[in-house]
Amino acid sequence: MAFTSDNVLLFLAVLDHGSFSAAARALGRVPSAVSMAVAHLEAELGLPLFERAGREPRPLPAARALEPQARQLALQLRELDAHALALTQGLEERLTLVIAPELLSARWTVPLAALAAEHPLLDVEVLAAPQADALAMLHTGRAQLALVFERPRLDGREAFQQVGEETLVAVVAPGHALLRQAGQAGGLGEAHLVRTRQVVIAGRDAGVADARVVFGRHVWHTDSPEAACSLLEAGLGWGWLPRSLVQWRLDAGRLAELPLRSLDNHMLLCVDVVWSRERPLGLGARRLVEGMAAMRAG
Repeated sequence: MAFTSDNVLLFLAVLDHGSFSAAARALGRVPSAVSMAVAHLEAELGLPLFERAGREPRPLPAARALEPQARQLALQLRELDAHALALTQGLEERLTLVIAPELLSARWTVPLAALAAEHPLLDVEVLAAPQADALAMLHTGRAQLALVFERPRLDGREAFQQVGEETLVAVVAPGHALLRQAGQAGGLGEAHLVRTRQVVIAGRDAGVADARVVFGRHVWHTDSPEAACSLLEAGLGWGWLPRSLVQWRLDAGRLAELPLRSLDNHMLLCVDVVWSRERPLGLGARRLVEGMAAMRAG
């Protein structure tokens, strides 16, 4: 193998500095060693790389042709060294973030992009799971971080950082009977919601749902926000859904907000990134939590 990590860096140094002596100073070597190493590389390749007729070596077309791949390899070597150092400092081999599906449209990709720029070789896994399932994944160690709504009760096993807010709105299909009842009654009360089928996004384990958003006696469960929207658009019930998820459907007339009389049709919930106190966070997870918090503060 002609190219090695050492002579790739040396080859690029000669290209960047324009002479063997300048490259030698940059690398902390003597000029004769650099010149001999380049000559050895040319012999191994069977290909001249530099024209030596003048005072300084001039790159030949072959050297320019090899330059892009050499620079890519040098970048990969630097990333590999940085990744190895980060692993010694506590960087995870893999970072798993699980997100409540209602929050997939939140701005979690921005701090994740910053983390990827800082640690480009970090293996990241992003999963979507209903909130109860996402929190269960934390406690089993399947995921290190969960992006979820605030919990009705605090769990001593969990630590968290608030990173945003989300507004839930009660919506229904435009032709649903609830809207006709609202017109007749001058708005809807809790009794109307209780006796009408409700569509709820919940965990897969026995339909575990947030009690704060469950009003109906007859409840259908799904673990998918898109499925919930489809059920509501089909007129099969009403539901509380994030405004970021349904706004375009409201604008298009595919869903309508319920005119509530005795309740506020805007439920503001905090959005938290949560982790287990029983497992220390690695470097990547800490950086991601800091990035999410900084984005909210900014």
